[in-house]
Amino acid sequence: MVTIMTQSNNQSPQDVLSSVFGYDAFRGDQEAIINDIIAGNSCGVLMPTGSGKSLCYQIPSICMSGTGIIVSPLIALMNDQVIALCEAGVRAAAIHSDLESDVLRDIYNDLRNGALDLVYVAPERLVNDSFLDILDDIQISLFAIDEAHCISQWGHDFRPEYRQVSLLRTRYPNTPCIAVTATADTATRQDIVEKLSLPKFYVAGFDRPNITYYAAIKDTPKSQVLRFLENRNEGESGIIYCLSRRKVEETAEWLITQGYNALPYHARLDAKVRTGNQEAFIKDEGVIIVATIAFGMGINKPDVRFVIHLDLPKNIEAYYQETGRAGRDGLPSVAWMIYGLQDLALQRQMIENSESPEDQKRIERQKLSALLRYCESATCRRQVLLNYFDDDGEPCGNCDICLHPPETFDGSIAAQKILSCVLRTGQIFGGGYIVDVLLGKINHRIERQGHENLSTFGIGTEHSGKEWQSLIRQLVARGLLYVDMDAHGAIKNDK
Repeated sequence: MVTIMTQSNNQSPQDVLSSVFGYDAFRGDQEAIINDIIAGNSCGVLMPTGSGKSLCYQIPSICMSGTGIIVSPLIALMNDQVIALCEAGVRAAAIHSDLESDVLRDIYNDLRNGALDLVYVAPERLVNDSFLDILDDIQISLFAIDEAHCISQWGHDFRPEYRQVSLLRTRYPNTPCIAVTATADTATRQDIVEKLSLPKFYVAGFDRPNITYYAAIKDTPKSQVLRFLENRNEGESGIIYCLSRRKVEETAEWLITQGYNALPYHARLDAKVRTGNQEAFIKDEGVIIVATIAFGMGINKPDVRFVIHLDLPKNIEAYYQETGRAGRDGLPSVAWMIYGLQDLALQRQMIENSESPEDQKRIERQKLSALLRYCESATCRRQVLLNYFDDDGEPCGNCDICLHPPETFDGSIAAQKILSCVLRTGQIFGGGYIVDVLLGKINHRIERQGHENLSTFGIGTEHSGKEWQSLIRQLVARGLLYVDMDAHGAIKNDK
């Protein structure tokens, strides 16, 4: 096994940055990170989406002797990176399950012969004994763990197979390792450091000042989307995220009837259609891609002017990563989201019905609650985002809260009324029913239950129905109530 760290040619990192990637200067800590890796040191790197994380391992892999082994979680992400590198003249390949046997054989031969600068591989294959045997016999310049938050149980996209990647640090102790991510809170970063024995972690600021953040209650989604799009400049490109494949297709079809150039993207689409839609989005102007979260990782389109969420994402990290695909050219862009309690209930149901261990479910519940608190915040959204990642920021003046500050009041008595009403009605009804009881509305359901005789019936006439709904959401956001999807959306006391 060879672990000597030398530069493979006379090209310096600055030469490679200019001649291969077409940039004049490094940004932020890029140069320091690259020099650290070339010197044989290991580190973690946290940089916002679009800030050039990939260059931090791609440039050293080109400059150094041997092959850079890049651990990546998605085949689509690997392929996108490899295509871009090969077009730039870099010797790169990806090893994954979609390859024909003869193509895979050729890549293995090139790897053994030292004919590749970078090889992308999934974590499952990386820790396979036969693949490790190949690595034992070649010169490795570095290991790069892309989407490194996947290694941590605190990360928003924890993947158990990533845990095994830590064996690289014991099997190849003298080979530098770089772990990169765009979304990791303090606990996740600490976990990455421990699992990979990293001596240093570079953390860039999380702020994307060119993005304007909006969040609103889901009322009439189609009308809300149309109003948003009508206020945008003609010919802008954007991404609309939906929770389900069915909603993706229905939304894309509807947008076409409204005169927009919309294309669907989800994992179940025919591969050729999916690839064609992705290429059209990247190359053409004015394309709106309607997608599940399967779309976006590794997509290099700098002029995405807006990212819309029609459904609540699963946590703040996912939201930050997805909205970070807007405005990578630094020009003004918008992250716009509508949400409702039904979205929260669906996300909660997916957590409870998953096969994850209970500890992991607990973490996911906490992260979902943090996202709802962001949605229901009465303070600057950018501050809430930055504080979540332990970053600092002043009120931005560039989010819906700063631009249109909401009125606030002491809601202690209102909260007590809601909690009492939920308990007295048996914790089996949804938010709408609770509001009707508080407002003293007489209808067949309330009469059938005899709830017009409750002490909480009609005690909430000081607020409107929408105000009570907002108060219920805020109690859910604070963990005092939760929505039980298995009980048909019943509001319950989580205690």
